[in-house]
Amino acid sequence: MEADYVIVGAGSGGSALAYRLSEAGKKVVIIEHGGSDWGPFIQMPAALSYPMNMGLYDWGMSTEPEPHLGNRRLVTPRGKVIGGSSSINGMVYVRGHARDFDHWAEQGASGWSYADVLPYFKRQENWHGEDDGADAAWRGHQGPLHVTRGPRENVLFEHFIQAGAAAGYPVTMDYNGAQQEGFGPMEATIWQGRRWSTANAYLRPARKNGNLKIVRGLARKVVIENGRAVGVEYERKGEVKVLRARAEVVLAASSLNTPKLLMLSGIGDAEHLKAHGIEVLAHRPGVGANLQDHLEIYMQFAAQEPVTLFKYWNLWGKITVGARWLFTKNGLGASNQFEACGFIRSDKGVEYPDIQYHFLPLAVRYDGKVAAEGHGFQVHTGPMRSKSRGKVTLRSANPADNPVIRFNYMSHPDDWAEFRKVVRLTREIFAQAPMQPHVKHEIQPGTDLQTDEQIDSFIRDHAESAYHPCGTARMGRADDPMAVVDPEGRVIGVEGLRVADSSIFPRITNGNLNGPSIMVGEKVADHILGRRLPAENVEPWINPNWQTAQR
Repeated sequence: MEADYVIVGAGSGGSALAYRLSEAGKKVVIIEHGGSDWGPFIQMPAALSYPMNMGLYDWGMSTEPEPHLGNRRLVTPRGKVIGGSSSINGMVYVRGHARDFDHWAEQGASGWSYADVLPYFKRQENWHGEDDGADAAWRGHQGPLHVTRGPRENVLFEHFIQAGAAAGYPVTMDYNGAQQEGFGPMEATIWQGRRWSTANAYLRPARKNGNLKIVRGLARKVVIENGRAVGVEYERKGEVKVLRARAEVVLAASSLNTPKLLMLSGIGDAEHLKAHGIEVLAHRPGVGANLQDHLEIYMQFAAQEPVTLFKYWNLWGKITVGARWLFTKNGLGASNQFEACGFIRSDKGVEYPDIQYHFLPLAVRYDGKVAAEGHGFQVHTGPMRSKSRGKVTLRSANPADNPVIRFNYMSHPDDWAEFRKVVRLTREIFAQAPMQPHVKHEIQPGTDLQTDEQIDSFIRDHAESAYHPCGTARMGRADDPMAVVDPEGRVIGVEGLRVADSSIFPRITNGNLNGPSIMVGEKVADHILGRRLPAENVEPWINPNWQTAQR
C-alpha cells in the first residue's frame, strides 16, 4: 500500500493533520496500534476514570522510580485507541496562555507566536460559550472541534468561583479568550452529551471523503533511504510490512512514543543509539530530552452538606446515571464534572498565571478510589511551569518495548517553593466566605501539615502526574544542536520527515495539552501544504499590577 502521506498515530495531532491533508485532496494513511473507541466507557464523559485505567485503551507506561518523589513510579497513561489520548483524557479544553506561544517564538520556533497560532485555534474550534458574554472575536465558530461548558448546576461550582473573587482574584468568563487569569467556568471537548475526541471531530468526517485510511499495526521504525524518509515499517498480526509515502512521513505518536520511534529509526543521540546497536542516521541529542509535565496534588475537603456527587458513588447511583446517559445523552453522565476552574499567579513579578485549579464536586482519585470521608470536594492543582526536565530513552531496540521514562520531577529547587505556595494559596481560597458553609475540614493534606518540611513530605508522597507529557522533540532553529524539528515541523537532518504532536513544544503550555496538541496538527498541515493563515495581532489581558502584586 502507498499514500502521499503516512502518519503514525491517530491521536490529537495526527487526526487534525490527517483531516486537513485529506480535505486538500491528499491520499493519507494513518498507522494506529489501538482499536475502536466505540463504547460507553470512552463516549460517556462522566466515565473518564475508566478508559485511562484500561489496558485495552492505554499503552500501560509508567516512569522509572522518581528520586525526588520517594522513588515512586508514576503511571503515564497514553491513548492506544482511535483518537489517542483525546479518547481517554479528562476532556478539559485549554489553549494555553498567549505568552506561552510568544515564548516558543523567542526560543527559536519562529512563526509560532500567539499571533501566529491564534488563527489555528480559531479554525479548529466550534465554540458554544457565547451566552456567558465572553469575547466571541477570540473564538472559532466553524471548526470540527466542539467546545462547550457544563451546566454548573451544582452550587459548589459557583461558590468556588466566588471564593476566588472573595480572595481578591479576578473573575474571567473566558480563560481561552483575552483573559486567562482568574476564576470562571471551565470548557470541555464534549458535544451533545458525548466525548468530542479527535476521532469524533476529525477522523470520522475525514474518512467519508475517501482520501483517508487507517491501518491497524505497531509502527516499528521510519524507513529512510539516502537520507530521506520513504515510509514506515509496521507489524500487524505478526507480519512486518512497509507502508510507503510518496511525499512525507509524519510522526504523531505522542511525546513518549514519537522520540522512541525516532531513535529506533536512527535519529537521536549517537552514543545512546550505538549502545542499542542502532545505525546512526542523524545525530540529534535533543531526541527524548527536554521532557516536561504538569505535576499536581488533590487538595480535598470534607463537605458539611450532602451536595456533592458522593450520593451517586455507589452501584445503584452509577447505574442510574449511566442509564439516563445511555437513553438521553444528558444528566450527570454528560459532564466530566470539571465545570469550574482558576488560573492564578503564585507571586508578584510573575507576569501571567503559573497555578491552575480544576474543581471537582467529589473527593476522588483518577483511578476511581473515593475519599474515605464520604461527601467531599477537591481541586487538582499545581505549578504550571516547572523548571525540572526529564528524558525518554530506549529500553531496547525492540519496538514492542515501552521506552524508559524519567521525568526528574521536583529536581529543581524552585519547584518546591512554588508547590508550597500552591498549598497555602489554596487553603486561603477555601477559607473565604462563599465556601465556608461547605467546608467541614481539610481531608488532605490536612491542617496539621503547616511547615515547609511537612508540606514537602506530603508533595513527595502524594503528587501525581496531570498526564501532560511534552517537549521530547523540541522545535527550534535549524542550527540549534538540541532542537529536533525546525519551525516547519521538519526533523532536522532527514528529508521528508516531520513531527506533529506535543513532542515539538519547546516549553509546556499553561493548562491541559489536548487543545494545543490539536493546534499543532492543524498548523503543521498548513506548513506541509505550503499555505498559512494570516497572523492576528491581538493583545491578551495581563494584570497591570503584576510586577508589584500577586493578585
